[in-house]
Amino acid sequence: MKATALQTASLILLAGALAACTPGTALARGASYFGFGSGYTQQATGTSSANVQSAIQDVIQRGNAEQQQALSSGDPSVMADTATRGYLRELTQATQDLLDSGVTGINLLKLEWGPIAVNGSSATATTYETWSTTYSDGSTDQSRDENDYTLVQQNGSWKIRSDDHPDSGLIPAPSTTTSPDPSQQPAPNTPVSKDQSRNWAGYAATGGKFTSVSGTWTLPNVTTSTTPGTDAAWVGIGGVSSHDLIQAGTQETVTGTGRAQYQAWVETLPQYSQPVPLAVHPGDSVSVAIDNQGGNAWTINFTNNTTGATYAKNVTYASSLSSAEWIEEAPSSGRGSVLPLDNFGKVTFSGASATENGNAVNLTQAHASPITMIDGARQPLATTSGIDGSGAGFTVSRAANSGSTGVGTPFRVRPRIVIGF
Repeated sequence: MKATALQTASLILLAGALAACTPGTALARGASYFGFGSGYTQQATGTSSANVQSAIQDVIQRGNAEQQQALSSGDPSVMADTATRGYLRELTQATQDLLDSGVTGINLLKLEWGPIAVNGSSATATTYETWSTTYSDGSTDQSRDENDYTLVQQNGSWKIRSDDHPDSGLIPAPSTTTSPDPSQQPAPNTPVSKDQSRNWAGYAATGGKFTSVSGTWTLPNVTTSTTPGTDAAWVGIGGVSSHDLIQAGTQETVTGTGRAQYQAWVETLPQYSQPVPLAVHPGDSVSVAIDNQGGNAWTINFTNNTTGATYAKNVTYASSLSSAEWIEEAPSSGRGSVLPLDNFGKVTFSGASATENGNAVNLTQAHASPITMIDGARQPLATTSGIDGSGAGFTVSRAANSGSTGVGTPFRVRPRIVIGF
């Protein structure tokens, strides 16, 4: 589906209770498999049948068609017969996000089938979907993304419960290889040392076990216009070389009417980001800290240093603890495509710290690597300075290139969904 990822995401489109299902890997003992598309030779086993296979394919195909219809008609209720109640709420928000960000139409150009695994009343299915997006200014983009669906049976019918988009990562070095064969498992994300991303700028640290991350920045006064755009600043754990990411930060959005909106949010992939009740304004200094309390228990703390307001949230989330990030981002749309980046000017991070292998570290001590955000032509959209003398600060600056992050499949470390765009 085009609505969730992303996942991303931005706005985008998304790994809490659901972990991305690797093609050809059982969900549970006794699961049955169907292999589809080039290279798949696995045979159905157990009690699964061609009828089950057909029913799962049918609900995904109908869901895609209904999403296109929902966007064109502005009526998300048409998706109710293919989505669970919770997923329908997510799709409804994602569809509104697309509309608010200037999307006027989406079109599924190609659907390729990967493996389907059935385990009783639940199932997973992988597809490779090529979508075209049309914007209000007449421009279009096209992307091909892996979709990992989770489905459940309700009242005798299959319904989609979630849709994860694992095709994400820093931009790999140029190569002459062709598009990936859908029969092959996606390659691991490119290491941070490659230094380039289509939606991230800032610093990321890897190589240890990270149990906390924190940072402070000042919300920019974005330049408003009638062209929609957005950006987000955040700290997070996971997501560079894994499908999990717990993150929290602030976001600025310029609507098509020329208004700027500011909000604070938290997100645990693949779930959509959720706004938090902390008022933020341009020029406010905000500090965010994410701390593991043991096991899957986390505490997220926001402090608006300008107003004195605070907010704390307890979260249960399974994390790989594999990386820590301090990021200025171009969020993604409801289905994973990176949105136009607004003109945020500069965002300076300070007090960047983490706990790595039980030790408190700053950026320098964590050997964090800088990331430059680039567009489809590999020109910089946002550049990252060196680490300052404190070892805990840096600045991300908006480059003068186009606000678009480029046409084609977005390479995202993990997509973040924009809510309230």
